[in-house]
Amino acid sequence: MSPFAKVEYLATMARRYQAARSRKEKSQILDGICATCEFHRKHALHLLAKRRNGRLTVRRRSGQKPSYSDRELIKVLKKIWLAANLPCSKRFKALLPIWLPGYEAMFGALSNDLRDKLLRISPASIDRVFKQTRLKQTQHGRTTTKPGTLVRHQIPINTGQWQEIRPGFIEADTVAHCGNSMAGQFAFTLDCVDVAIGWSEQRGIWTKAQIDVVKQMCSIEKTTMLK
Repeated sequence: MSPFAKVEYLATMARRYQAARSRKEKSQILDGICATCEFHRKHALHLLAKRRNGRLTVRRRSGQKPSYSDRELIKVLKKIWLAANLPCSKRFKALLPIWLPGYEAMFGALSNDLRDKLLRISPASIDRVFKQTRLKQTQHGRTTTKPGTLVRHQIPINTGQWQEIRPGFIEADTVAHCGNSMAGQFAFTLDCVDVAIGWSEQRGIWTKAQIDVVKQMCSIEKTTMLK
């Protein structure tokens, strides 16, 4: 169940829970919420306690107003983020100073205060600002890769790849040219990008058969060595 579906389901069940007259009826509703949303019973009770008449009652935060809740700031961040093809917060933080001049040239100059906030914002703050926006963008596109734990448990993963400064380390992926349907066979593009210098090489392959992928990887290696 998606996060949005859970919110809608919980809103409906909260109204039923508040209208229930007996402890037995409330217990049955609570059992259904735990089974459907896979919540712990105490967590489900906590969520229901925060709701009145199906609406979420949020406790007012104490202290100063959040620095990055300005609508104009969020609007600028969202436009640049979508134009940059939805990068992660760390990469988005790095590209903001580069993209801001182009944004101002197209949409008009920003105030000094707003520009300073955009340049100071941290990756963690970007994640908080885009928490709901990212959920709405998860349904775009198709994927032909299924997540698995076998390789992840057997091969160590380096999470500091974006700090690599030596050429020769690449990120590779395949892009499916399947249109609106993934039925049958179709062409793929093998895309390889050097992490350090940004050099990219692409090759066309028919399906993702291992022999074809390895052949084109060897072709990319040979071509880059000649260059």
